[in-house]
Amino acid sequence: MKLHLHQDAELYLVSAIEPAAEGRPAAVLVRGQRWSGAVVLQTRSAPEALPDTAFEQLAEHHFEALLALQPDVVLVGTGARQRFAHPRLYAALTTAQIGVDFMDTAAACRTYNILAGEDRAVVALLFND
Repeated sequence: MKLHLHQDAELYLVSAIEPAAEGRPAAVLVRGQRWSGAVVLQTRSAPEALPDTAFEQLAEHHFEALLALQPDVVLVGTGARQRFAHPRLYAALTTAQIGVDFMDTAAACRTYNILAGEDRAVVALLFND
């Protein structure tokens, strides 16, 4: 699925979402680079892979690391279907009054691009499965 983008050369936006096909894992494209597995996106910093991390392996330290990025909102793209983490895992974010939303990865990418285009402090944790 190709996404239409706001053309700000400074922003790290998702340009496409690629489903898994013929032995190739699902991925998102950011500035022409393919990211599969788990990846953290920030609007003005290069994406960061979270190697060997699956949605089911999320722990408190993953969300605490996102808190250090000082976002207003964290979007969690949970793969092909929407899933939810236990609230205790992201309690540090909600205690700091940071919004946390769980949605499928395609929806998280679209929402991330919109918020980034509005110059919002948004971070996306995306899982591609």
